Order: sequence, then C-alpha cells, then structure tokens
Amino acid sequence: MSTRLLSLLLCILTAPCALAAGAAPVPVKVVVIALFESGADQGDTPGEYQYWVERDHLDRVFAFPQGYHDLRMNNQGVLGVLAGVGTARAAASIMALGLDPRFDLSKAYWLIAGIAGADPEDASLGSAAWAEWVVDGDLAYEIDSREIPPQWTTGYVPMGKTVPYEQPREEGSGVVFHLNPRLVEWAYQQTKAVKLEDSPELAANREHFDGKNAHRPPFVLKGDTLSASTFWHGKLLDQWANRWVSYQTNSQGNFVTSAMEDTGILQSLSFLKHAGRADLDRVMVLRAVSNFDRPPIGLTAAESLGANSMRRYTAYLPALEAVYRVGNAVVSEIVTNWNRYQDHIPE
Repeated sequence: MSTRLLSLLLCILTAPCALAAGAAPVPVKVVVIALFESGADQGDTPGEYQYWVERDHLDRVFAFPQGYHDLRMNNQGVLGVLAGVGTARAAASIMALGLDPRFDLSKAYWLIAGIAGADPEDASLGSAAWAEWVVDGDLAYEIDSREIPPQWTTGYVPMGKTVPYEQPREEGSGVVFHLNPRLVEWAYQQTKAVKLEDSPELAANREHFDGKNAHRPPFVLKGDTLSASTFWHGKLLDQWANRWVSYQTNSQGNFVTSAMEDTGILQSLSFLKHAGRADLDRVMVLRAVSNFDRPPIGLTAAESLGANSMRRYTAYLPALEAVYRVGNAVVSEIVTNWNRYQDHIPE
C-alpha cells in the first residue's frame, strides 16, 4: 500500500485532517444532492449542480476525496453534494458524507434535486415532480424479450417470484422507499404556484407527443419515481414502468419520472438512519422533466433514444431551471425559518 493511500485511509478513519481536536462539527440545515455536472462547478454550460453553486453562493469548499466530488457550502447552512451518475456512485458518496465527522447532520433536511424522463400522461416538458414513492427498477429477474412466454407482458420478474407481477408481493425486499408523505405534501404546497419557464420552442416540442398532460405548460406536481441505472426508453417500457411502480407500492404509487440514483441514495440514508446519522423523515426527492420516456409521434423508440443523448434532451435547460426554482423555494423556506423547522418537521 502506498504512503499516500495509507495517509488517505487514516484521514478518513481517524479524521485528524477533517476535524481538529476540540472543534465542533459544522451544523448542516439542508443537504442538496445533485447527480451530474457538465464541466466546472461555475461559469460554463450548467449541469444539475451549477445553479445551486452560483445562485446559493456555495463558496466554501470542503475536500472530499472519499466521495465523487468536493463538497460546497454557504453561510446559511446549505451543503451541496455532487454525488455522481448511477446508483453505485451516488450511494457511495452519500454514505461517505453521512460518516464524515466534519458535519453535524442530525437535524439536516435532504433534497435530491435532478432532472428526469417522464410519462407524458402525467407531466409536461419542464415540469417538476415531488415523489412520495421511490421504486427500484434494477432489482429483479429478467429474461430476454425474445424468449418470454406469449402470455407475459414483460420479461421482468420480481425477486423471489416466478412470473411478472406475481402476488402476494415480496415485502421488505429493499425495492421500495416511502418518503414522509406529510413533508412531501408540505413541499408541494410550498411550490405548486412557482412559475416555471416556458417558451414557444418548448410548446412546439410538446405538441409532438401523445399524453393527457403532455401539452400543458410546465407545472409543479406530485408524482413518483422509478430509479434504475439502465436508461430505458419507449412506450412499452413506459407501460412496464407504470405497472411495476403500481405493483411494488400495492397500487399506492403512480409512476411519473424515470431517474437513476434515488434508490441508492435512499439505501445509504436508511443505513445512516440506523447509525443515528440521518433522519429519513427529512428526505425529499424532486425531479424535473428534461425529456419524455417515449418517442414523439412518427419516430421509433430507437430513433428517439438517439436524439436524447445528454444535454440534447428536449427540455434540458428548462428542466435545470425548474428543479432549481422549485427546490430552492423549499430550501430557502427551511433555512430562513430554521427556528421553526430545526426541531419540528413541517406538515
């Protein structure tokens, strides 16, 4: 083992470089978790992190070699985390943060704030959705679609089962996370009137899609998210996502957004709760719609997927703006009225 690696491990385990003797941990009011950034944290084409860094003045940098990216904080108690794309990176980064002795996270609220695909039945481009249910789309059995029995609608089978959507559902499988519904409703009520960015270009783009809410201007809603590290696309997989979320939540959840990292983050926070390092009742998930999860009229799923590479999403910049505007309204309310929310979770 190299001297540098040994020094880093000692720093993480004993934290002499993280917390000087006798120094109190830094109290954190809100942790904002972004998942990707396009380049630098400031001054170039934005990713999910940049607006938070620039507009909330996250100017104090904490080295974070045990995570994906250095941490940033402002003088109001907001800590920004760039956790990394995919379940594994995000889970590891949040676990590392939760165990970092430099920070007091005992009263912290956690906001996962990112962009996502969406079902055009439920949301429109540039909209923002607060999730109450977060469902894992990776933990399952699967057989190739060319080999599924003719009576099956999917090759995806729940863990511990032999056919798709077999009842009774397996409880306690780690596939479903139910967030504090009163906090979710509070966040929605705080933000449902936030005006989101619209434009003639966005309006023209959404006219090419079928769906009950596809043609609406951007709006704030409550809607649940499916978290899977595979970027899936197409109307048949959209049908699977709706049924999978309904099945895994016993018909209580409604699939609206498709994302990647949320279940990994929530699994880390669940373990951190057991260690007394995080409060799951203070966790919120907000996803803004950068693209639809199915193709527009006239395109195949393959053609549509090819047009939806990173930063070429139909509503990439409007979604970044939406997730910041809506998320920041809640963050600002919490930090401005910390005396009210420090010991009492809002309802």
